[in-house]
Amino acid sequence: MKKVLMVGVTTLLAMVMATGCGSNNSGNSASNGGSSTNSGTSASNAPAKDVSIKVFQFKVEIAEQLNQLAKEYEKETGVHVDVETHGGGEDYGALLKAAIASGTEPEIYNNGGYAALEPYMDRATDLSDQAWVPNLLETTKAPTTVDGKLYGMPMNTEGYGIIYNKDLFAKAGITTEPKTLPELTDAVKKLKDAGITPFEATNEWWSLGIHMVNVAIANQPDPAKFVEDWKAGKTTAAGNEVFKQWLNYVDLVFQNAQKDMLTTDYATQVATFAAGQAAMLPQGNWVQGDIDKVNPDLNLGVLPISINDQAGHVLIGVPNNWIVNSKSAHPDEAKKFLDWMVTSDTGKKYLTQEFHFMPAETNIDATKEDIGAIADGVKALNSTALGWFWDRFPDGTTQGFGAAMQEYQGGRISKDEMLAKFDKTVADMMKK
Repeated sequence: MKKVLMVGVTTLLAMVMATGCGSNNSGNSASNGGSSTNSGTSASNAPAKDVSIKVFQFKVEIAEQLNQLAKEYEKETGVHVDVETHGGGEDYGALLKAAIASGTEPEIYNNGGYAALEPYMDRATDLSDQAWVPNLLETTKAPTTVDGKLYGMPMNTEGYGIIYNKDLFAKAGITTEPKTLPELTDAVKKLKDAGITPFEATNEWWSLGIHMVNVAIANQPDPAKFVEDWKAGKTTAAGNEVFKQWLNYVDLVFQNAQKDMLTTDYATQVATFAAGQAAMLPQGNWVQGDIDKVNPDLNLGVLPISINDQAGHVLIGVPNNWIVNSKSAHPDEAKKFLDWMVTSDTGKKYLTQEFHFMPAETNIDATKEDIGAIADGVKALNSTALGWFWDRFPDGTTQGFGAAMQEYQGGRISKDEMLAKFDKTVADMMKK
């Protein structure tokens, strides 16, 4: 392992400030994909020349790499792909609606599926007949399948848990990976006794209101039914035994995180962890590229999240889907671009080696060297993984969850008040 010269967190932050879920700008530096054989585009299905299509996308971590991929596509086909990225601290949904309302219809946009897809069904294109559909992992089809038809291409699969620094664990004398909440609590004590900050947390609403709240939902006996019952007013978070247990995990993180947790955004969170200043990072494999910018040799592992004395789980799902807009100028060209992205050598190289994605397609191989240690750690825990359920709520619900969690994190409301605000958020969103 080569030695990496570690600099101050301020300098490290500058390296990732424009990446991750906290900004609009680029992710990792992308290498030139070079020319390749396009196995997914036949002569009769060849893209048109002198055409431009627009991609309105969410994932800021791949912004720079996706722009490079677009250039490769133009080299091979003559079709220009204009990539516009919005995410992280921005409200992607609101910006997409504004773009559509202004008359600048993108050919391709992102959508989480389920309830989030409903407002866009008037312009979502049926993709069921596309050549790449048989290659999809079966579970990745569900978010955008409506009445037996597929309306989206899953971007990839992702997973999250607790990323940890193996060297700091060893320094604290932790020899066994904690898999239950009591075991994690014991590990936290050992880390503190060794003078090591246990958690690097964030105050970002999306991390709290989406990923952290999903832990409570996913641990319900029947998560999908729980969501539907919650939306129908048949159940609540207040008084729910799983939410009560989940709060013990939340408190363990909040009470054992860095001192400036309430002012820590995503970029700072990842940069500080990458600098070795905390042992654990509650995030997912999407942080790999940002960590590698700071210290590509960081010795990382992934822990499951437990809310009680039972073994915990990582949480895996489809982060987003590519939707082809039937009301745009060139929907057919958009379909050809998506097909090229998952069938050509260039596209597959970018998906794995540049985006560091866990592919949603069975025909795309991804090694640990391609996707990184974090994704590899998530994959190792796949057999007991739980799912993602936030896109089953109406738009605005997770923002409400996040706002309530920020208040609780800052000590402004109690546990009961936070859960009551969750219930009010769901009820209010269902009235709209």
